[in-house]
Amino acid sequence: MVTNSGIYSGWVSHQRMSPKPHSFNYKVFMMYLNLDELPALFNGFKLWSNAKRNLSWFNRKDYYGDPDISLKESILNLVQDKTGKRPGGQVCILTNMRYFGYCFNPVTFYYCFEKDSDRLQAMVSHITNTPWNEDFAYVHDFENALVDQNKNSALFKFKKEFHVSPFMPMDIQYDWLFKMVDESILIRMTSLQNKSPIFNATMSLNRSEISESRLNRLLLIYPFMTMKVVAGIYWNALLLKLKRIPFYLHPKLAEK
Repeated sequence: MVTNSGIYSGWVSHQRMSPKPHSFNYKVFMMYLNLDELPALFNGFKLWSNAKRNLSWFNRKDYYGDPDISLKESILNLVQDKTGKRPGGQVCILTNMRYFGYCFNPVTFYYCFEKDSDRLQAMVSHITNTPWNEDFAYVHDFENALVDQNKNSALFKFKKEFHVSPFMPMDIQYDWLFKMVDESILIRMTSLQNKSPIFNATMSLNRSEISESRLNRLLLIYPFMTMKVVAGIYWNALLLKLKRIPFYLHPKLAEK
């Protein structure tokens, strides 16, 4: 598996099978950043920076945990708390940065490697929802993976704990597959109800190396990446409403 920083571009697709079919897909790029490389990664780049306002920049406050604690430390603390083991290797993040002053990540993935190895020990899926502006982190322990990690893939089955969409109930079982082979990433997140798949989200990305010219070209192709994601969420929510897909209140409101 790859532990150095890079650009990953490709497609995200959503497919709803029940109670009525609905699907869409869109092109994306995401940054795969080794948190140890990040402080110096964009040195000398005019439009890209770390911890400094720019057209494209990495703002610690946009990510998991207390912004006064380093992001790597926050993720390692979380993994240790949930699994009882602290990864000793590199930590990489797959995410949208802050572009043109705006950042939104429906999910940010953290890859936690074993010490002196390119073998994954754990992953973290940090979920945020809209419009509630809440967040939740699932920790995936690769010792408990259901697919042989030597094939660079892992499957995790677990219950839904966090409300994301008003068009999806809470009584959901997740099957999430993570695969990283050579220069590509595949993430497939399947939702099941009564053991039957009702929704599938897939992200398929291919790697390219980081260079200033390549990054600047991405800004021209995808000038408002995170705004595009939010717009897509609300547009498809409208389409689901028009299709009369059942609407589920936030659990906190449903309890009142």
